[in-house]
Amino acid sequence: MAKEYSPFTPGVPVSAEFFVGRRAEAERLRRMAAETSGGRLRVAFLSGERGIGKSSLAAMVRAVGERESGLLGLHTFLGGVSTLEELARRIFDRLLKESVGKAWHSKVKDFFGSRIREVGLFGLSMEFEAPDRDLRRLLSGFRPALQTLLAGLAGEKKGLFLVLDDINGLAEREEFAHWLKSLVDEIATSEPPCPLFLLLVGVEDKRQSLIRLQPSLARVFEVLEVEPLSQAECAEFFRTSFGKAGVTVQDGALETLTRFSGGLPVLAHEIGHATFLQDGDDDIDGEDAIRGVTAAADVVGRKHLEPQVFAALRSGKYRSILRKLAWTPSDLEFRRSGLRGKLDPAETKVLDNFLTRMKKLGVIRPDPGAGPGAYRFINQLHRVYFWLEAERARGTSPSA
Repeated sequence: MAKEYSPFTPGVPVSAEFFVGRRAEAERLRRMAAETSGGRLRVAFLSGERGIGKSSLAAMVRAVGERESGLLGLHTFLGGVSTLEELARRIFDRLLKESVGKAWHSKVKDFFGSRIREVGLFGLSMEFEAPDRDLRRLLSGFRPALQTLLAGLAGEKKGLFLVLDDINGLAEREEFAHWLKSLVDEIATSEPPCPLFLLLVGVEDKRQSLIRLQPSLARVFEVLEVEPLSQAECAEFFRTSFGKAGVTVQDGALETLTRFSGGLPVLAHEIGHATFLQDGDDDIDGEDAIRGVTAAADVVGRKHLEPQVFAALRSGKYRSILRKLAWTPSDLEFRRSGLRGKLDPAETKVLDNFLTRMKKLGVIRPDPGAGPGAYRFINQLHRVYFWLEAERARGTSPSA
């Protein structure tokens, strides 16, 4: 297989054929979808740290809900959305696009009426277009609009599986929290029943933000926490993915790839892709794995750490401390006392402020099990990037 056809997909949700793990969470969500097709309202919050695979899990279960339970699945990404009007626009635009080419497309067009704009040739690409006043009306009347839609799709769909993904901006808005609670209350007390499975996807602090804004939401959400993949699941992922491309992986290389992935699918894809491109004989050995991890760390660091961490560490002293901390690339753990011994007097004065800033940026965390003053890097691949950046700053060429 040509190297441009990598089986890995960094930066996008993984396809179902490469999905591993999450069996308990997937089964709970599948059961909720089945209950929705029977006329019930279900509301869940899929929580977990960034890069853990929440979107991939939601997409996979949505597809299962469509196939097994006859639901209309809409996976709506809300990155950058902070208003209810834009929320409505994204939901209904997703509905329109999802219907194109389906047997029930004409029924969706009838539902939208004049709020459709055709773009592209032959009407194959369409956009939902409505003024803000119509969007507010649709959102305030979301329950009756949903019931009208599903009545029109009778015989085609048994309910709606609505995924609201990447809700960071909305989770800080009181009007969104109140809209959620009102929608749930209205559906729960409506007759006839309105079959909706509403799945919110986000990090835990966004769920807590919604609860602070509307405390009653605490009892509304069924919470599913997505944990990091186990070592066995990571190994299965790499074997399966490389195997699809006809590439074998030696045991030692597999251990390296698994260890540096840290159980995060987003990092596993970056590492797998980089290693796939580094390999020249369709057999991943230890050297291939180290080169792949180093290349992946550089890519991930430039994507995430340069804009998020280094941009925040504007102080030359802070950057100098980080580089001194990073010159030993294999250690995740360190002690304040040990780091202090490497610093000059000016750096020592700002050490505690540096540690506080690094904790807030999500780079390190205290390690209580190792005693007072002990810390560890949260992510091993990020740790490698800090080492690469330190080596570059010293004017040397990082090597495996």
